[in-house]
Amino acid sequence: MKTKNSFGEKNPTSLFIFGDSLYDAGNNNYFLTPLRVNHWPYGETYFHFPTGRTSNGRLIPDFIAEYAKLPLIPPCLQPGISYNYGVNFASLGAGALQETNKGSVISLNIQLSYFKNVEKNLRHKLGGEEAKRFLSKAVYIFSIGTNDYNSKTTPIPFHSQEEYVGMVIGNLTNVIKGIYNKGGRKFGILNLVAKGCFPVARALRSAGSEGSCMDEFSTARKLHNTALSKVLVELERQLKGFKYSETDFYTAFSERINNPSKYGFKEAKTACCGSGPYRGLGGCGGNNKYELCDTPDDYLFFDPAHPSEKANEQFAKLMWSGNSPLIWPYNLKTLFELQTQ
Repeated sequence: MKTKNSFGEKNPTSLFIFGDSLYDAGNNNYFLTPLRVNHWPYGETYFHFPTGRTSNGRLIPDFIAEYAKLPLIPPCLQPGISYNYGVNFASLGAGALQETNKGSVISLNIQLSYFKNVEKNLRHKLGGEEAKRFLSKAVYIFSIGTNDYNSKTTPIPFHSQEEYVGMVIGNLTNVIKGIYNKGGRKFGILNLVAKGCFPVARALRSAGSEGSCMDEFSTARKLHNTALSKVLVELERQLKGFKYSETDFYTAFSERINNPSKYGFKEAKTACCGSGPYRGLGGCGGNNKYELCDTPDDYLFFDPAHPSEKANEQFAKLMWSGNSPLIWPYNLKTLFELQTQ
């Protein structure tokens, strides 16, 4: 941690990152878990080595940081990091619920506890008022929930869909309030995509169905998105100074799956890296047998379940400067510029 003088008024707004594999910059590299991508060919395009990111290059938060004139935001578990520009708490495989991939990820509640440790450290270094100013000026972005709606990682059958969605949204709401209570005021949230058209889902359905889309929890994801929008409106009404940007990731991703050429992609069904039908089975790299495409920028998906760097950049640009109906009520650029109470 640097000295108090490092946190001057001229410093840009900091960025705190919470969530899952879409945002994890390498936290899972630092503890024992099977959920890692710290092997080639991940990272081949931009970093030229595997960083733990689920892409051939950068992720959405890396581009957001660039647009905000910030350096890459470091993983919270990386030794010796500075908090000057924010911290990345996201973990591949994490969910809003503690039970999701339990023991193999940094769950959202644990991410919150790590943030509280950072807040405590900031208060110690800067003093209460300066730390409060620093945290209220910051932007907090979330990509969380998709792993909660996966029969392999969570005990969904024990609840009705409505009850289960209520649990997921309730826990996410509690974490947002926890950050708000420590000074956070500006939040950026993605809703959930329909994963039924991802290569991994097409591959699982390919036998006898020509790789059609599937999503056994599509109804729950749609219920989640409806509930998320409602709770964000309610939080803005309840919490003084609370501001947010919600991204309709569901629609933005679906548009690229259905009309890839419109967005500069040649392939939206098959992953760049993987094996089997649609390169949707097994894994990408490591000890897995895999095929690798020559030009990742032609592909919407880099691996069976994650976007390519080109797709991540498009999503980040949309989040940064897009407008309604896909982004509301603010985009992230406006959120970064907003003065907080």
